[in-house]
Amino acid sequence: MKSILALILLINANLFSQQSPAFKTEFELSNGLKSATYQQTIDFYQKLAKTYPEITFKTLGLTDSGFPLNLVIFNADKEFDFDKINQSNKNVILINNGIHPGEPDGIDASMMLLRDIVQDKNLKNSFQNIVIAVIPVYNIGGALNRNSTTRVNQNGPLEYGFRGNARNFDLNRDFIKNDTKNAQSFSKLFHLLKPDVFIDNHVSNGADYQYTLTHLFTQHNKLGGELGAYLHQTMMKNLLADLKLKGIEVTPYVNVYNEVPEVGFSQFMDAPRYSTGYTTLFNTLGMMVETHMLKAYKPRVEATYQLMMSALNFIKQNGENIKKIRAKAFIDVLAQKTYPLSWEVDSTKTSTLQFKGFEASILKSEITGLDRLKYDRTKPFTKPINYYDNFKPDKFVNIPKAYVIPQGFWPVIERLKRNKVALIPFKNDTSFIVEVYHISDFKTQNNPYEGHYLHYKTIVTSSQDTINFKKGDYYVPLQPYSARYVLETLEPSAQDSFFNWNFFDTILQQKEGFSPYVFEDLALDILKANPQLKANFETKKKTDEKFAASWYAQLNYIYDNSKYKEQAFLKYPIFRVN
Repeated sequence: MKSILALILLINANLFSQQSPAFKTEFELSNGLKSATYQQTIDFYQKLAKTYPEITFKTLGLTDSGFPLNLVIFNADKEFDFDKINQSNKNVILINNGIHPGEPDGIDASMMLLRDIVQDKNLKNSFQNIVIAVIPVYNIGGALNRNSTTRVNQNGPLEYGFRGNARNFDLNRDFIKNDTKNAQSFSKLFHLLKPDVFIDNHVSNGADYQYTLTHLFTQHNKLGGELGAYLHQTMMKNLLADLKLKGIEVTPYVNVYNEVPEVGFSQFMDAPRYSTGYTTLFNTLGMMVETHMLKAYKPRVEATYQLMMSALNFIKQNGENIKKIRAKAFIDVLAQKTYPLSWEVDSTKTSTLQFKGFEASILKSEITGLDRLKYDRTKPFTKPINYYDNFKPDKFVNIPKAYVIPQGFWPVIERLKRNKVALIPFKNDTSFIVEVYHISDFKTQNNPYEGHYLHYKTIVTSSQDTINFKKGDYYVPLQPYSARYVLETLEPSAQDSFFNWNFFDTILQQKEGFSPYVFEDLALDILKANPQLKANFETKKKTDEKFAASWYAQLNYIYDNSKYKEQAFLKYPIFRVN
C-alpha cells in the first residue's frame, strides 16, 4: 500500500511539475542581455495567471496602438473586485512599466517580482495586506516599434522599444491633457484602483556618476501637508536605508543638463503632465525610478527589482498609517482658503548630498574644435554637494465653492468625467452672480510640444457678473477626492491648466469687428455720449506716441470701450462660484 501511495504522489508531483512552468524570463535566459518583447511579456503574465490563482490578468480600455491596456493584479486572498478591495484595509500599489519602451528595466523586473512572490510561500504570506497592480507595458505602440538604435547612449538591452507611442506622443506628458487612448484608459484604471502608492519605472542619463539607481519622488512641498512630509521624511528615508542594507547606493535624480552634478542641482518638479504629478492630485505617494542608462542592463534591472521589493516591505510595515494620512490629506485640501498654483525653488533651504561621481574636464572636441565635457571613470570621488529639494509657492488662488462649465466645452467635460469629477447638469435655464475671468496676458511657445503650442505666464483679471446659463450646463462643486485635479485644470494660471494646453484657444481670436469707414461716424457719437471715455481717449493720444500715430488703434480703443465690444473675446468661459 505504501509503495502504491508513493507512486501516486510521485505521479502527481510529476504532473504538477509539468503544469507549473519554470517562468524564466527572456532577461534571465539571456543572462541580462535581452528584454522581453511585448508578446513575450503578455504571454508570461497570462500563463502566470492561469497557474497561480493569486494572480489575475485584465484588460481595461484601448491604447492608440489598437491593443488593450493590460493590468496584472496580485492579491493573496484571490479577491479582484476593486469595489470590495477599496472597502477593505488593504493597501494598493500601482506599478507602471514601459511608458518609454526604450527604458524596459521595469518590464523585466516586474515579471520576476510577481513570479517570485507567488512562487514563494513566505513572500506571498508576507504581502497579505497589499494588492499589487502592474501595468506590464503602458506604451504598447512604442514597444512594438522595436529597434537597437534609438537609445543611442544607452548600455543595453540588445533591443528595446521607441519613446513615442503609436501616434508619436510622449505618454509621460499626456496625463493631464489626456489626448491619447492610453492616457484615457489609464485614468479609468487609476480611479478603479485608487492606489496608495505609485511607482513608474524609467531609465535616464543627465550626467555620468557611480550610481546605478536614482530616485525621483514626487515633490514633497507640492504634495503638501502631513502627506508630503511623510513621503519626504519617512517613506523616502526608509526606502533608501533599506536599499543601502542591500548594498545599493541611491541618489536623487540628477537634474542637470550638460553640466557636472557637483555644482549642485534641484529636485525635479513633476507637474501634472507627468505621471507622478498627476497621481499627486489624488494624494497618491508617488515616485519614478530612474536607473542610469550608462550602466549595464543587468544591474539596472536588478536594482529596479530591489527597489520595488523594498517599497512593498515599507507598505507592509506602514500600510495603516499610509491610509490614515492619505484620508486626512483629502479633507485638508478644502480646509484651506487658498491653493498654490505655481512653485519656485526655495534657495534658502538645501540638503547636502555625499555625491558619488566621476571627475570631469573640459576638452577640445576633435569634431568641432570647441569645448566638450568628458568624464573620467578612473577618477571616482565622493563630495558634498548642494541639493535644492525644497520649493515654495509663488502664486495662490482663493478656493471657490464650485465652477460652472457651459455644455459646449465637451472636451473638457469628458476629461473631468474620466477623472471622477462630480458634474451636476442644470435642469432648467438659470442665472446668478459668478466670478468671471478675463485673460489679460499670456505667452505661447514658438515650437510645438506634444501636439500643442503651450501657453505660459497666463495672467487673468476678474469681475463679478450675472451670467445666464442653459439647461444642461454643468455645476461643478469642489469635493475632497477631485478638488486638486479641478483646481489644477480649470484655473487658467496653473501650469498645466486646460487653458494653457489650448483647450480654450477659440476665445483668443476675435470673431466680430468693425469696418473703419463705417465705424468712424459711430465712434464720434460714442465719444460725444461718454465724456469720461473721451477724456481718457484724448489723454492716451497725448501720452502714447504709437497710439497717436495709428488711426486703427484709436478706433479700436473706442470699440473696445463701448457696448459693441465682443463679449466672448478673451473671456474665460469657465465661471467661479464663491
